[in-house]
Amino acid sequence: MSAVLPAPPASPSAVTTYRTCPRTGLQFEARAERLMIANAVTAVVALLVGGLLAIGVVLTRWPAVHWLAADTFYMVLTAHGIDMLIFWIIFFEIAVLYFCSSTLLRCRIATPNLAWLAFALMLIGAVTNNVAVFQGGSSVMMTSYVPMMASPAFYLGLILFAVGALIGCFIFFGTLVIAKREKTYEGSVPLVTFGAITAAIIAVFTIASGAIILIPTFLQSIGLVKEVDPLIYRTIWWAFGHSSQQINVAAHISIWYAVAAIAFGAKPMSERVSRGAFLLYILFLQLASAHHLLSDPGLSTGWKVVNTSYFMYFAVLASMVHGLTIPGAMEVAQRQKGYTRGLFEWLRKAPWGNPVFSGVAIALVGFGFLGGISGVMMGTEQLNMLIHNTIYVPGHFHATVVVGTTLSFMALTYFLIPALFKREIWLPQLAKIQPWLFGLSMYFFCLVMMGAGTLGVSRRHWDMAFQGAALAYEWPGAAYLMMGLVGIAGVAAIAGGGIYILVTVGSLLFGKKLDAGERKGTFTPVPRAAPTVAVQTYGSAGFAAPGTFVLAMLFLLAFVLYYFINWKYLGQLWGLS
Repeated sequence: MSAVLPAPPASPSAVTTYRTCPRTGLQFEARAERLMIANAVTAVVALLVGGLLAIGVVLTRWPAVHWLAADTFYMVLTAHGIDMLIFWIIFFEIAVLYFCSSTLLRCRIATPNLAWLAFALMLIGAVTNNVAVFQGGSSVMMTSYVPMMASPAFYLGLILFAVGALIGCFIFFGTLVIAKREKTYEGSVPLVTFGAITAAIIAVFTIASGAIILIPTFLQSIGLVKEVDPLIYRTIWWAFGHSSQQINVAAHISIWYAVAAIAFGAKPMSERVSRGAFLLYILFLQLASAHHLLSDPGLSTGWKVVNTSYFMYFAVLASMVHGLTIPGAMEVAQRQKGYTRGLFEWLRKAPWGNPVFSGVAIALVGFGFLGGISGVMMGTEQLNMLIHNTIYVPGHFHATVVVGTTLSFMALTYFLIPALFKREIWLPQLAKIQPWLFGLSMYFFCLVMMGAGTLGVSRRHWDMAFQGAALAYEWPGAAYLMMGLVGIAGVAAIAGGGIYILVTVGSLLFGKKLDAGERKGTFTPVPRAAPTVAVQTYGSAGFAAPGTFVLAMLFLLAFVLYYFINWKYLGQLWGLS
């Protein structure tokens, strides 16, 4: 590891203490540590609320159960979507940003008092929004399309949350400036921190877009603005709605690199290639939101074609680079340890019983094969018309947001409980099976949901059978079978999420207290023997990863087959003579 220069004397306003974790060698600045804990705990609470609501969604979409009444279903679905897609994920991502800046760079956090204000705004906003939804007058779904209006508190809560999250992003950038000025690292920032920078840049664009369009919508809800144009609303809202997933992609891929370094001591195959892929995310990921707007008359055909048929593939290229380099880095590190027999001994000898690694491995495969391939297919203009308003779409984004992002965050939690919260994992055997139960259940959940969508089952609808309608539609039996399997898989996945909550909360309450480590008034260099040294350094490992290249070819084959199967479906619908 390169030498770390001593920090200049701190100003009186910058006086703080650093705790060195004896298990990882990571150093936690006292004020940043408290902020990370507050944001992470609040994120888990939001996950708990969203998970409980998921029970109502799943058991209502399951045709044989059909549990909730229509008005209750739409209220529950609205709260579930917002709690899971916005509050759980962004609270956790703010904690990750503080970790990637303050902890990985051994730096004091910028303006901690302002960071607490940001947290307070986010918390007040989340509570305000939830109260508005549960009062029953704001069942407008996550998209909250105008002219259908929610109560003013619904929009106000989202605006407050967005402002707090924006402040958190700027505090992250400020911490990077302090780290550079106080020379807590040499050369370039570590790759994991670079990925977090990518996530934060996308977050500023994303969250600002949400605030920009929700402010006039809030003013309409209180009567100060006569109307908000629906086409303008949809265009700007999707700059927030779809791009929020791109924050998640950059964040959870950063976590994958971190776990590769923590579990294997792995360095990226090529720092430059990986960083270039992150830069492609900044330039092109947001453009994928075009596939939500393909039926909108306000955007030109040329704009739609360029975005869906050209620019989107630069973002796809970036994800495929990461999909190669992360397992490749693991393979290189394993082969350096002597696991060189055949193509896959390195993979067989991986720590599959460690939930930190197994969670990330399951997330990586599911995100690529289920979320990635289906996302590219959906992003193609012609194919998009087949399935965009079907339940295929929730199948896709559960593969990206739940399998990819949520499972990665769960995996990182198992590392943070002893390192950040200073507690032993409670019920470790349950912790070992949790990623498998949750991840594999979600695999099946996404597959059968996408299968039902291919058969035309609508998304968001309370009753797929349209019972009592004058012109009822008779679905094939396979559609009902698929939706029944969605219900079974959903219940199993909720059980997996419940185990995560049980282990996490139980560890904080009942887990054995661990040695917190020595506290000092200044940062000190992480020793060479620290398990996390690879996370905090710059360097490439090379491309000697034959097993990974074979796996990449299998992925490419699956991608090509699935892509052209969907073109076959399209050809059957749009016959040409």
